[in-house]
Amino acid sequence: MSEQDRIRWDDRYRSRPASDPAAAELPDVFTPYEDRFPATGHALDLACGAGPASVWLARRGMDVLGVDVSPIAIAQARALAAANGVSNRCRFEVFDLDDGLPAGPPADVILCHLYRDPRLDRPIIERLAPGGLLAITVLSEVGVGPGRFRAAPGELTTAFAELEPIAVGEADGRAWLLARKAPETQTI
Repeated sequence: MSEQDRIRWDDRYRSRPASDPAAAELPDVFTPYEDRFPATGHALDLACGAGPASVWLARRGMDVLGVDVSPIAIAQARALAAANGVSNRCRFEVFDLDDGLPAGPPADVILCHLYRDPRLDRPIIERLAPGGLLAITVLSEVGVGPGRFRAAPGELTTAFAELEPIAVGEADGRAWLLARKAPETQTI
């Protein structure tokens, strides 16, 4: 990501008020499926911003790595985790996803909210643990038309076709997918 983009994101987060500790939550499209998210294991939150979803996952009991290109967002995420008493289960790092995914163990959950880079599709699938859950929301052309960062209709379901869809939607300029990687099968 360019330095100019990084500065723009820092400015955006700097201008936001501090998050209320109660703001630890999933993106709204996934709240009807909260019971599908595990309560243990490892989670990776890509482009985590100020960390509301990371903290929600940690409050459930998961160990979470949240990454974002903005140092301001990461500082806010750390403060939100501390305010919610889950700093021991949340680790936040400044990381540029243009460099790929950060190193780490297989993830039981990968969450990506409003960030899209098709170069990460295969690494995301490979990083998911067997039975792991992908929750991704992106800006979409559906309902608003083309744009530089908008996914084409059906792009998420095509990109992650080898995962088992749980919930899929496209409307009003957003697309989302909640999908599970197949569990490993035992051979005899």
